[in-house]
Amino acid sequence: MIDMFLGIEIGGTKLQLGLGRGDGQLLGLWRGGVDAAAGGEGIRRQIVAAVPELLANAGVGRGQLRGVGVGFGGPTDDATQSVIKSHHIAGWHGFPLAAWLTELIGLPTVICNDADVAGLAEALFGAGKGLSPVFYITVGTGIGGGLVIDGEIYRGVGKGAGEIGHLLVPSPSDPADVQILEHFAAGWGIEARAARRGGLPPTAKAIAEAARQGHAGSLRLLDEAVSALAFAIRQVIPLLCPRRIVIGGGVSLAGEDLFFTPLRRKLGERPFEAFAGLTDVAPAALGEEVVVHGALALAHRKFVS
Repeated sequence: MIDMFLGIEIGGTKLQLGLGRGDGQLLGLWRGGVDAAAGGEGIRRQIVAAVPELLANAGVGRGQLRGVGVGFGGPTDDATQSVIKSHHIAGWHGFPLAAWLTELIGLPTVICNDADVAGLAEALFGAGKGLSPVFYITVGTGIGGGLVIDGEIYRGVGKGAGEIGHLLVPSPSDPADVQILEHFAAGWGIEARAARRGGLPPTAKAIAEAARQGHAGSLRLLDEAVSALAFAIRQVIPLLCPRRIVIGGGVSLAGEDLFFTPLRRKLGERPFEAFAGLTDVAPAALGEEVVVHGALALAHRKFVS
């Protein structure tokens, strides 16, 4: 019998469920939006409805599944296999997610933070394949990070590690203003700064589009976001010296000219000389399904490997 798993991504704006063997290939996918106002209970109702729909559409029986893997949009506890909290959706604080899914689906379940499992997927099947260590960063609504060493997620003492979005960095426009990186470079931070300045598009995506058209205020705001990210990465490299830093998430979709090229240039301005040239930066390769791929790989490693 071929081992097959259910992988679930629970995020702040989207919910995805996929079927696969944990080898970088999807055999079925279900995708839906998240109603933040409905809270965690609303997402759980979506999962209850989505599981049989996904299985039916893929022609897969529940008895063919070996286990479930989950990438959750917030910190999780390895020991209790529960959610610590969600920064975006109410109703998840302390929730025993693995136990709930095991009861719902009748299969063993393993959960982990979404950035960690996305990093696992990129290290195994994506832009970090064949390399180690790989440090993954998602720059989207929030900023998450994950360190993968020889194909294994580094989880510190069991509640996560690599949370680059919560590093304190100085504002590129006012060094006395020190905030977490998300304040300057996450989607919510970029949008809040745009609103305070006025005369700028309302969303991070629209700001990137305006920057491509040469809009001076949007160019400046995006450059400040990239500068703050570069400052944070300059702390990561001397501490971890990863072989590759893989960056995904909606903000990174600003592209090579507006995001990756200036980021690499800024990283090269003040390197730690002993490590110069050891770490490169690459865009993520697995797209919107990256967390699902990672959740499937996590389940395979837990319940087969």
